Amino acid sequence: MAEIEKIIVKFLNKEANHSELEKLEDLLKNEGDKQVFISYVKTQYLSTLSMTEYDVNKAKKSIKAKLKKDKCTKRANLYKRMGVAASIMLVLGMTFYLLYNTKAVNTPEPEKQPNLIVAGTDKAILTLENGDEVALEKGKKFQTGKASSNGEELVYVYKEQNEAAVKEQLYNYLTIPRGGQFFVQLSDGTEVWLNSETKLKYPVAFKDGHTRKVELIYGEAYFKVSPSTAHKGAAFHVLTKSQEIDVLGTEFNIRAYNNDQIMATTLVEGKIRIQNGGVSKTMLPNQQARIGNESDKIDIQEIDVTQEISWVKGLFSFNEKPLEEIMTVLSRWYDTEVIFENAKQKRFVFTGILERTEEVEDILKFIEATSEGQLTFKISDKTIIIK
Repeated sequence: MAEIEKIIVKFLNKEANHSELEKLEDLLKNEGDKQVFISYVKTQYLSTLSMTEYDVNKAKKSIKAKLKKDKCTKRANLYKRMGVAASIMLVLGMTFYLLYNTKAVNTPEPEKQPNLIVAGTDKAILTLENGDEVALEKGKKFQTGKASSNGEELVYVYKEQNEAAVKEQLYNYLTIPRGGQFFVQLSDGTEVWLNSETKLKYPVAFKDGHTRKVELIYGEAYFKVSPSTAHKGAAFHVLTKSQEIDVLGTEFNIRAYNNDQIMATTLVEGKIRIQNGGVSKTMLPNQQARIGNESDKIDIQEIDVTQEISWVKGLFSFNEKPLEEIMTVLSRWYDTEVIFENAKQKRFVFTGILERTEEVEDILKFIEATSEGQLTFKISDKTIIIK
């Protein structure tokens, strides 16, 4: 995540310190950074449905006066100053939402129904080398001589008593269900974040000096690989259904869901080499390799990697994404089904940054508000119906 984004998230969560707020003020002098700020703030205000009326001229005078104050203003005043700046940007660019909210001001709230759709959480199924399955979830501890879990992460250790696992090359599987996510640290120190509906196969322990191999059977995973220099030069390979990745660097993301038409590998740091059939290509940071189903072609594009790895930071980040793709992502995280009553709705394009902890109703309200009447969402049990 870029510096501007980190500070904005802290600002919105009221966690930014004085120096960070001063830095944010300086960054907003840049047009590109200002647009990023508008996107985040627009999401925050819309998702909470908190905007009513704003006096633009009054707000401008207010911020102008505040900006003349001493740079050592207290943190609370800095938040207020930045908040006024946010309101000005929002008023200038969000007329559609004011109209939406005005219509809803005097509408009585409907009676709330039981919420059957909830945000995902840390949970996984660990399949041990003997076939036993262990449910990992918050509040539930698990420990063996090879690994331990506090319910939010699973950590493997290499000890002498695990030498048998190395000789026999014993494997474990970690399966993340819909509505789940999990973190695992492999025995070589490699860190892996696993998204919803994902399955990873890996050795209980790696053999020093030998190639370290894991397999992403399906789903999405973010890898931060322990360097080969720490393991007697042992390379690290990731296998998927149609490619093999030779890790020459450290951090990258793989999205390889069974029902996706494209498998995407995104490099954040370091260097990786991808082999698909007889084709091999080397990637550099800020590049994404895309491979279509039943294709030997590897298409490499320059991208904004923050969009691809936002899920690791607890965010949904959609940049001009079609609604069909967005609802696929949401359905995995909230473990829900989606029905489009009109196929044209699938092509509706949306841009926004949202927190994965938000209730699905709030996210749908936000998308609906930006559609200017083109979309209506209805929730029935665990199904989202788009009218």
